[in-house]
Amino acid sequence: MIENSAMLVDLNISAWTGRKMDRKVSDEIDVAKGTRSKGGNYHKSLLAGSGKLEEVQRIINAIRVWHYAQTLPWSDAGSRLLPMKNFFAYKAQLGAYEAQFRTVVDELVAEYPSLVSAAAFQLGALFDRAEYPDVSSIASKFRFNYVFMPVPATGDFRIDVESEALDELKTQYESFYATKLNAAVKDVWTRLHECLTHMSDKLADLEVPKVKKNGDEVHAQVFRDSLVFNALELCEMLTKLNVLDDPKLEQARKELEAAIINVTPKDIRESDGTRADVKAKVDAILKSFDF
Repeated sequence: MIENSAMLVDLNISAWTGRKMDRKVSDEIDVAKGTRSKGGNYHKSLLAGSGKLEEVQRIINAIRVWHYAQTLPWSDAGSRLLPMKNFFAYKAQLGAYEAQFRTVVDELVAEYPSLVSAAAFQLGALFDRAEYPDVSSIASKFRFNYVFMPVPATGDFRIDVESEALDELKTQYESFYATKLNAAVKDVWTRLHECLTHMSDKLADLEVPKVKKNGDEVHAQVFRDSLVFNALELCEMLTKLNVLDDPKLEQARKELEAAIINVTPKDIRESDGTRADVKAKVDAILKSFDF
């Protein structure tokens, strides 16, 4: 049962954007450009000249990409399904990310007064001190919160209602449960299918070969080393995301891993035979399984 092999995780990260729409400038631009209606809005960067907010946002974006890769879809409200096989690795990395996030935020908060002063110089007449949060409240604009929760068992409603209403609630949740579980399983298969399809396309010979400057013809498409490394990472991740221990998914994973584990991107790039062999194995996986 899924409630015994996975849990839910809610991860919420927010940050002060440091952006503000300037209505006066927006109106001035409309007038200057002769627009007949509102043509757009002018947003200014309140910490112009500083890369601190951008650094925070880069970390947040990286965490969210990682979080989605490590978990499976579940609730529209944001909860993600975290298989127990991946719990300890996930929690350890999440802790490292949180420490990184808080370090950068602490640096920004410590420098905030000087960053505002620098922005006054950078923005000139656009600077308005009233648009900036107080020093005492700027830290509260950045949040990093998460909570782990059990997956509710189907039909486990411990409330005092009439049996007819309770049956309706149970039926409704069971439908939700089945839909979300199917979506989680489909997500894993989709990741594998996209990886295999991308590899197959990149390993195919070109219909019209490219000609190098020295006159040599190149029959293979150009691909990055990540083509192989990303596939290997996915193979490792699928051992953790196979929440129902689907034997077909595990077999497909093993076949992909076997196809690329003993070859390097350089081998595939420089050897037509190796490239053709790997492509044949990848195509065979695509044909053998019902994606």
